[in-house]
Amino acid sequence: MTAIALITAISATGHDEDLPPLLAACERAGLSVRALAWDDASVGWSRLDAALLRSPWDYTERLAEFMAWCKHAAHSLAMFNPLPVIRWNTDKHYLADLAALGIPVVPTEFVEPDAEPMEALQAFLAKHPSAEFVVKPTVSAGARDTQRYRRDQEFAAGNHLARLLDANRSAMLQPYLSAVDAEGETALIHIDGVFSHAIRKAALLKAGDTAPLDPHAFGDIQAREPADDERRLADQVLAAATRLLKLEAPLLYARVDLLRGTDGVPRLLELELTEPSLFFAQAPEAAGRLAEALAERLANGTVRTRTDIG
Repeated sequence: MTAIALITAISATGHDEDLPPLLAACERAGLSVRALAWDDASVGWSRLDAALLRSPWDYTERLAEFMAWCKHAAHSLAMFNPLPVIRWNTDKHYLADLAALGIPVVPTEFVEPDAEPMEALQAFLAKHPSAEFVVKPTVSAGARDTQRYRRDQEFAAGNHLARLLDANRSAMLQPYLSAVDAEGETALIHIDGVFSHAIRKAALLKAGDTAPLDPHAFGDIQAREPADDERRLADQVLAAATRLLKLEAPLLYARVDLLRGTDGVPRLLELELTEPSLFFAQAPEAAGRLAEALAERLANGTVRTRTDIG
């Protein structure tokens, strides 16, 4: 029987609410599964056949180490999603790639480590007249190291940006889209290329709040029926990513996070293809859909051997 690992991290133990229902769904689908931490040195990865990334959430602080593990694991395991997707999606510079393909993305200015932080921030503020804005790293999960600022907090925002750049981390500047405070953020989950369900995430970033956010906190989550324009944009985003990455099959799982701009038009905030929470609590049947899609791929010979990876 094919042996499958649902990949988490030691530091995420007890925090991934999707794992218990997914383990149960995989067992019902006849799959042999275990939840294993990518950073557990005692695991014999060569004895497994496939890996489904679920909650390796500490990769943002250990990216080089995590990517080295992914590359090594991909020599013997069928990876879901596959290694090229993981490489591309773990750094939010991918937003620029999608914007270049015509996807409406939340306006984003990237700031690289060799930039002068205050000059970059002032140039951004001159270009974007929004009352508030967001500073965050390009490699981040769960709003870690992300902060919302008012325009009169330029000094604090500049210090935040400088800390990121001094740590050799690329950063992003985005206008804060105020619609999120009233309407929340819409996350559309797709399984095997097909829309599964959607949720509403309430705003996590509070005005004037400088306290670090709990990286495992999601805030108020509710099931949501997405609007037609949100469904269309999510489909466009996934089609663009598929073309860009030259994928031969649909992504096994994907989460498309959208916000509405000041013009009321939905825009892409994030495309989560590596380790997104899929919010099975809001759509219990979705765990079964993912397990069945995984079982079908494995039955169709998706499991690869060491010689398939260069």
